[in-house]
Amino acid sequence: MDREHIGSAPPARLRVEVRDVAGSVLLTPVGELDHHTAELLRTPLDAALDADRARLVVDCSGLEFCDSTGLNVLLGARLRAQAAGGGVHLVGMRPAVARVFHITGADAVFTLHETLATALPD
Repeated sequence: MDREHIGSAPPARLRVEVRDVAGSVLLTPVGELDHHTAELLRTPLDAALDADRARLVVDCSGLEFCDSTGLNVLLGARLRAQAAGGGVHLVGMRPAVARVFHITGADAVFTLHETLATALPD
């Protein structure tokens, strides 16, 4: 395993930017979220939750694909965030990713937003 990167996926398949914005942790995954890349998103989600940052915003506008492993990473983070009094807000899902959430019913358990402006508190 490459020590500079989390997981076994080549870093070009998924990049995740993390920053603090308006009292939330904003995570921006870009690329494909699947079995091989899920750890690249799970690690910063867990780090935020371990640091008692329970309001997470995931900007999905750059996410091209999400399989069941990626969905489970987000569901796990949602459960932890809710237990800590927060939540996971998903923003700007592309149609292919939104379809996975719709088919599985996961769209009913997340707070969904069309834009970052509506997802981030004032």
